[in-house]
Amino acid sequence: MTVLLVTNPTKDSGYAVTGQAAALLHELGVAVVMAQPVFESKVPIRFLPKEEAYREADFVITIGGDGTLLKAGLDCVHYGKPVLGVNLGRTGFLATCEVEEMPEKLRLLAEGRYTLDPRGLLLARSANGWQAEAINDVVLFGRTRMHPMDYKVYCDGCFVSSYRSDGLILATPTGSTAYSFSAGGPVLDAAADVVVLTPVCAHNAQVAPLVFAAGRRLELVADAENRDTCYACADSTAQCDLQPGDVLTVTAAPQKLQLIIFYDSE
Repeated sequence: MTVLLVTNPTKDSGYAVTGQAAALLHELGVAVVMAQPVFESKVPIRFLPKEEAYREADFVITIGGDGTLLKAGLDCVHYGKPVLGVNLGRTGFLATCEVEEMPEKLRLLAEGRYTLDPRGLLLARSANGWQAEAINDVVLFGRTRMHPMDYKVYCDGCFVSSYRSDGLILATPTGSTAYSFSAGGPVLDAAADVVVLTPVCAHNAQVAPLVFAAGRRLELVADAENRDTCYACADSTAQCDLQPGDVLTVTAAPQKLQLIIFYDSE
């Protein structure tokens, strides 16, 4: 068995937790690889080019927080590798292994006593060729907060609603605990095959979040009468411009993120 360690050096100062994880895995007879030589380890670690490290690994362990797992998550999806997150952040919704749990959970992983929890992703595409996948959410927002923008939403070609708001959030169940929740959206069961549309600061007191089946094709339209450009982004990183009248199409991505979870230690 081979494990790839992906570390956030800002969270893991001096690579103390990374070194602890590498030592625990070595004791369990698990080979450890990393994508670049970032620190001197007391146990053997093979430092490989990123692509080779992902191809060789059976599992990926991220050390940081939910953001660290999100950054590595799309690579895990691309290479078909399950991932376990060690949490050094404040709240671990994705990174569910606390530092003090590492000895037990890494032992269970080495013994094959784990479960894979599949999480759906979103695939966003614009007419100008931009395309991105999102584990948490796809967000539309205006250039400034000086005035709201107008948006229209269609589901499988049928008109759903118009919104005058600071933006729109389309979140997976995984992402329902993030920005969507802060904007008043519901927390969804992670196993539910749905997505939630949550308007941000809508100029309408009657507007409520809407939940759609994940298999729907949603079109988010930047209204042609908007005075300015708006933007779309996936998981707060990949971003594209949307001119007035442009359409962003969002569907379920064909692949899923596989999270490693442990129901009990019995």
